[in-house]
Amino acid sequence: MKVTLDSVDANGQPAHDEWTGKFDGKDYLLTGDPDVDTRAYKQINDHTLAITEKKGGKIVLSGRVVYSADGKTRTVTGTGTDASGKKTSVTTVYDKQ
Repeated sequence: MKVTLDSVDANGQPAHDEWTGKFDGKDYLLTGDPDVDTRAYKQINDHTLAITEKKGGKIVLSGRVVYSADGKTRTVTGTGTDASGKKTSVTTVYDKQ
Protein backbone atom coordinates (compact mmCIF):
# COMPACT_ATOMS: atom_id res chain seq x y z
CA MET A 1 0.00 0.00 0.00
CA LYS A 2 1.24 3.48 -0.79
CA VAL A 3 -0.14 6.45 1.13
CA THR A 4 0.53 10.03 0.02
CA LEU A 5 -0.70 12.91 2.15
CA ASP A 6 -0.86 16.51 0.98
CA SER A 7 -2.17 18.96 3.55
CA VAL A 8 -1.79 22.41 5.07
CA ASP A 9 -0.31 22.76 8.56
CA ALA A 10 -1.52 25.03 11.39
CA ASN A 11 0.64 27.88 10.04
CA GLY A 12 -0.85 27.63 6.54
CA GLN A 13 2.24 25.96 5.08
CA PRO A 14 1.86 23.03 2.66
CA ALA A 15 2.93 19.61 3.93
CA HIS A 16 3.61 16.39 2.01
CA ASP A 17 4.51 12.92 3.28
CA GLU A 18 4.70 9.44 1.79
CA TRP A 19 4.57 5.93 3.25
CA THR A 20 4.80 2.59 1.49
CA GLY A 21 4.34 -0.65 3.40
CA LYS A 22 2.09 -3.52 4.42
CA PHE A 23 -0.62 -3.87 7.06
CA ASP A 24 1.54 -6.31 9.04
CA GLY A 25 2.38 -4.22 12.13
CA LYS A 26 6.01 -3.69 11.05
CA ASP A 27 7.65 -0.27 10.83
CA TYR A 28 8.08 1.16 7.33
CA LEU A 29 9.90 4.36 6.42
CA LEU A 30 7.86 7.55 6.19
CA THR A 31 9.30 10.54 4.33
CA GLY A 32 8.36 14.21 4.41
CA ASP A 33 7.30 14.54 8.07
CA PRO A 34 10.00 16.00 10.34
CA ASP A 35 8.26 14.53 13.42
CA VAL A 36 7.92 10.92 12.20
CA ASP A 37 10.44 8.42 10.75
CA THR A 38 8.31 5.27 10.51
CA ARG A 39 4.68 4.24 10.43
CA ALA A 40 3.17 0.80 11.05
CA TYR A 41 -0.36 -0.39 10.33
CA LYS A 42 -1.89 -3.62 11.58
CA GLN A 43 -5.30 -4.86 10.47
CA ILE A 44 -7.63 -5.44 13.44
CA ASN A 45 -10.77 -6.38 11.46
CA ASP A 46 -12.48 -5.58 8.15
CA HIS A 47 -13.00 -1.92 9.11
CA THR A 48 -10.23 -1.14 11.62
CA LEU A 49 -6.46 -0.64 11.48
CA ALA A 50 -4.09 0.03 14.39
CA ILE A 51 -1.50 2.72 13.59
CA THR A 52 1.83 3.48 15.27
CA GLU A 53 4.20 6.29 14.31
CA LYS A 54 7.76 6.57 15.61
CA LYS A 55 10.61 9.08 15.62
CA GLY A 56 14.07 7.70 16.36
CA GLY A 57 12.52 4.40 17.45
CA LYS A 58 10.29 6.09 20.06
CA ILE A 59 6.50 5.98 19.68
CA VAL A 60 5.12 9.46 19.03
CA LEU A 61 1.56 8.44 18.08
CA SER A 62 -0.62 5.37 18.41
CA GLY A 63 -4.23 5.00 17.48
CA ARG A 64 -6.89 3.57 15.19
CA VAL A 65 -8.15 4.09 11.66
CA VAL A 66 -11.80 3.10 11.32
CA TYR A 67 -13.66 2.85 8.00
CA SER A 68 -17.45 3.11 7.98
CA ALA A 69 -19.44 0.08 6.77
CA ASP A 70 -20.44 1.98 3.60
CA GLY A 71 -16.82 2.98 2.90
CA LYS A 72 -17.65 6.69 2.75
CA THR A 73 -16.00 7.84 6.00
CA ARG A 74 -12.60 7.23 7.57
CA THR A 75 -11.96 8.30 11.17
CA VAL A 76 -8.44 8.49 12.56
CA THR A 77 -7.98 8.79 16.34
CA GLY A 78 -4.70 8.75 18.22
CA THR A 79 -2.70 9.85 21.20
CA GLY A 80 0.97 10.63 21.47
CA THR A 81 3.74 12.92 22.59
CA ASP A 82 5.05 15.89 20.60
CA ALA A 83 8.70 16.93 20.22
CA SER A 84 8.57 18.98 23.44
CA GLY A 85 7.19 16.05 25.48
CA LYS A 86 3.61 17.38 25.61
CA LYS A 87 0.79 14.80 25.44
CA THR A 88 -1.35 15.17 22.32
CA SER A 89 -4.52 13.69 20.89
CA VAL A 90 -5.99 13.81 17.41
CA THR A 91 -9.31 12.97 15.79
CA THR A 92 -9.64 13.46 12.04
CA VAL A 93 -12.65 12.51 9.94
CA TYR A 94 -12.37 12.09 6.17
CA ASP A 95 -15.43 11.93 3.91
CA LYS A 96 -15.15 10.29 0.50
CA GLN A 97 -15.91 12.76 -2.30
